[in-house]
Amino acid sequence: MSIQQSDVLYTAVATAENGRDGRVATPDGQLDVVVNPPKEMGGSGTGTNPEQLFAAGYSACFQSALGVVARKEKADISGSTVTAEVGIGKNDEGFGLIVKISAKIPNVDAATARDLLEKAHQVCPYSKATRGNITVDLAV
Repeated sequence: MSIQQSDVLYTAVATAENGRDGRVATPDGQLDVVVNPPKEMGGSGTGTNPEQLFAAGYSACFQSALGVVARKEKADISGSTVTAEVGIGKNDEGFGLIVKISAKIPNVDAATARDLLEKAHQVCPYSKATRGNITVDLAV
């Protein structure tokens, strides 16, 4: 379900110069990074890249969604971590992404961890945005 412009609470803004081999910055100065293609894609690998930035955003958002779900389920997720691995590769349309979300939740059993992960995947805005567009695998 889409939100309306009037429902927007915050809008992030970033500007890229020279695409994958340049710079990305936000107007508030909180993010200002050099981007370069990774060595695996023929680049220098000296800067960050869009896939790393996407992985950072997705993992942070998913961890927050996990917290929302855990509070509803009264589950202790203290000490938990969420890692997002974002792969890029060629497909029929040029290039595409694949994501693996891994969580370590030390204070719950494996079945509970898996259930929390599945529920977080349903409420995470990044998961909603990518659903049906890219493969997202979940792992505990």
